[in-house]
Amino acid sequence: MSQNLFEKHQDTLKGALNAIHSRDYFSPYPENPSPRKYGETANKDGENAFKAYIGQAFELDMPGITGTAGSEKSPYGFDLDVQYPLVDLDVLLPAMKDAQKAWRDVGVEARAGICLEILERINKRSFEIGYAVMHTSGQGFMMAFQAGGPHAQDRGLEAVAYAYEAMTSAPGVATWTKPQGKHDPLVLDKKFTVVGRGVGLVIGCSTFPTWNTYPGLFASLVTGNPVVVKPHPAGILPAAISIKIAQEVLVENGLPAHLVSMVIDEDATKPCTMELAQRDEVRLIDFTGNTWFGDWLENNCPQAQVYTEKAGVNTIVIDSTDDFKGMVRNLSFTLSLYSGQMCTTPQDIFVPAGGIETDLGHKSFDEVAEAISTGVTKFLSDPERAAMVLGAIQAPVTAQRIEDSKGLGTVVRDSEPMENPWFKDARVHSPLIMTIDADKEETYMEELFGPISFVIKTDSTEQSIALANKAVKNHGAITMGCYSSSDDVLDQIEEASLDAGVALSCNLTGGVFVNQSAAFSDFHATGCNPAANACLSDLAYVANRFRVVQSRRHPK
Repeated sequence: MSQNLFEKHQDTLKGALNAIHSRDYFSPYPENPSPRKYGETANKDGENAFKAYIGQAFELDMPGITGTAGSEKSPYGFDLDVQYPLVDLDVLLPAMKDAQKAWRDVGVEARAGICLEILERINKRSFEIGYAVMHTSGQGFMMAFQAGGPHAQDRGLEAVAYAYEAMTSAPGVATWTKPQGKHDPLVLDKKFTVVGRGVGLVIGCSTFPTWNTYPGLFASLVTGNPVVVKPHPAGILPAAISIKIAQEVLVENGLPAHLVSMVIDEDATKPCTMELAQRDEVRLIDFTGNTWFGDWLENNCPQAQVYTEKAGVNTIVIDSTDDFKGMVRNLSFTLSLYSGQMCTTPQDIFVPAGGIETDLGHKSFDEVAEAISTGVTKFLSDPERAAMVLGAIQAPVTAQRIEDSKGLGTVVRDSEPMENPWFKDARVHSPLIMTIDADKEETYMEELFGPISFVIKTDSTEQSIALANKAVKNHGAITMGCYSSSDDVLDQIEEASLDAGVALSCNLTGGVFVNQSAAFSDFHATGCNPAANACLSDLAYVANRFRVVQSRRHPK
């Protein structure tokens, strides 16, 4: 059956393989939650499926189950109280390692077919997963559906495509013939088998529980490794649904369900991630989260290949613009989207003290800062639009950080609690925007996660570029943006981004935003600065997850 799945999904795989070479738009998973795409009752069915999990036990097929736990709370103001299996690592991990042989032996095409089938079934349940993402991460529903559903699925498929290309770079079998002159040639039949490294561990984050989980999950799984997912305690449900779907596909194809498993903490006082990450069975680790723990994983798990995405300080350099209103509109949405709780959201906006030239005439530093502030306020003036775009603050500590940051600069737009029209108890706060002088590096060159931004007064565009480059090199970043009407300045900024190793977006004034990333075309992170040691996705992200082991013998 697994071979039939490879044939079933060949067009999808071919499309993905073509896309990673052309870098043009591609997605087999519709991002529009339209009844025409997903069915007339898909939205309601998905919402009902999500609600059915609340207060119930969630079953997964894993050896070593010892009990249940779970304490997720929706940032929209209610308890989920879903109970998930607890497992004994001394039972689960050896069993997963034992199951690796069966997974290896089905071969590259079968593994690819199974992974593609898992992704297709996940896609069919995008509404259910969207509601689960919404009520664990705090994302507004549209973003939760898109980023937690089709866009996350795109990133999973992208990893499968890169892995398939890497695994098939050598043939499965070959005949080696060496001429011997007058003597018969030397002939050997050779077989080349892709062998996984061991158990893959994916450590999830609370803000993007699928988008940051699927790449590592599918990259390790398709390359022949069992995978255990350790979700963030606040974002378990979306991962659990995905794992259950994967287990169902595996069992249907005669494989052990626990090739994909899940481990959670017994409670907040007994975290198990460190113990899990240092287990000898674990040979691959994918992590998204804070810098401290990412550094700990890199330094304390020598048995594993570790891929990390950590904190960073994303920057915007404003030099000039020929579309001032478009720039302000674009930045207003960018700073508001998901209340700044994205690893790609700009924090530091550098503007020369002497102001900038625009299509509307010269704008002073204060006028630029005020325009951005007013733009955000105007954008959020519609309560329903504001609720959908801002979503909710995922963690109370982020809400407290907003309050604690108000004395760090001169507030030009204060953050205030806002009411969600549909969820009265939702934790919603609008963006905080402050101005600050360039010499206060100790303040703005530190990540302040959440809707917190600085407009930084610099001596010149040259200083702005230098400071943006320094921020990336010293503290890491996923994105850098710029606005300039000068080709020479754009070239200087591009050189600074190449030197620092960060993705650059120039003069975005329309429907593309610096904090959005398109699978198959945009490389998410580079691995060239402290914010991440890997890229989603490229060949380097997948090629070290397996080895090719050969055997050879004389032909009969």
